[in-house]
Amino acid sequence: MHLVIVAGARPNFMKVAPIIKEIKKRAGVGYSLIHTGQHYDKEMSNQFFDELGIPEPNVNLGAGGGSQAEQTAAIMIGFEKYITNSELFIDCVIVVGDVTSTLACTIVAKKLNIKVAHVEGGIRSGDMTMPEEINRMVTDSISDYFFTTSRIANENLSKSGVSKERVFFVGNTMIDTLLSNLEKLKQPAIWKNEGLKNKKYVVLTMHRPSNVDDGSQFKLLIELIINHLESTKIIFPVHPRTKKVLDELNINSDNLIISRPLGYLEFNYLVKNAMAVITDSGGITEEATVLGIPCITLRNSTERPETCDVGTNELAGTDTNKIIVLLDRLKSGKWKKGGIPELWDGKTAERIIDNLESVLK
Repeated sequence: MHLVIVAGARPNFMKVAPIIKEIKKRAGVGYSLIHTGQHYDKEMSNQFFDELGIPEPNVNLGAGGGSQAEQTAAIMIGFEKYITNSELFIDCVIVVGDVTSTLACTIVAKKLNIKVAHVEGGIRSGDMTMPEEINRMVTDSISDYFFTTSRIANENLSKSGVSKERVFFVGNTMIDTLLSNLEKLKQPAIWKNEGLKNKKYVVLTMHRPSNVDDGSQFKLLIELIINHLESTKIIFPVHPRTKKVLDELNINSDNLIISRPLGYLEFNYLVKNAMAVITDSGGITEEATVLGIPCITLRNSTERPETCDVGTNELAGTDTNKIIVLLDRLKSGKWKKGGIPELWDGKTAERIIDNLESVLK
């Protein structure tokens, strides 16, 4: 059995690492790793391969940059050339998550009559303004097999007409990666440089266009958080596209500490030791939940409701009153305890390969 695994953006790398590790344990299972190049900055890409022990990809399609349409087209063209020129019989293409690469490679594979397995299938935010939501829906509409992170995702797929025998509730590969790297987390230089102390600072991440592209909205959110947290240090590793907007806002505050993008091991060291996380990222809410760290999400909806229903996450959206209420709860130490969602146990990749060996035999 030969599998083609697609990775293109930062979240993908964390999801494919345990799958590759598991495949290497199996006799008779081979794989090729395709890096689409969607994230082409070294700090957003190569560093994650190095830290997570992901082998060099068989090919890098170099499809970074450009508009979403241009990037989708470049990935499709590059992936089609790779597949059609391959001398291997490909049993299945594995796509993960909901980025442009996920959608583009799924379309190519299906048009070439190759089966597709979607890891993290069935999740929905209900927000059609998010490009990721379009990617999820289209990918799920044509994939063959679905590996889900929650029973809610199973229900979403069932409602869209996917038969139960094609859906496998396996857990979360992001958590496989987190749990296997807890002992390797690395203290970043910013820890000593800024005199950070355990549970005495907050980690902030923002990159969603709805939050950062409008400078006035972005500034309102940042200043609200700064002012309400008073003297608490706020560590803000800034995504490249966010930094362009942030540089124009001239926000000056002693407790806002701007950082370069951090690698996986350094970033999760900060999360693990933080008082709380404030974010608009779905993936970080999963990691915060498993680490038991209070999390405020600056979005009106989430495709990961289990982080709210079971975990430590709370949705605030951009409602200033709600953000203030949640910040007050955080400062008073009255945050909910939270628990670990079902099957988020570090064995998801094992279950994925078990099921693929069964359906593809």
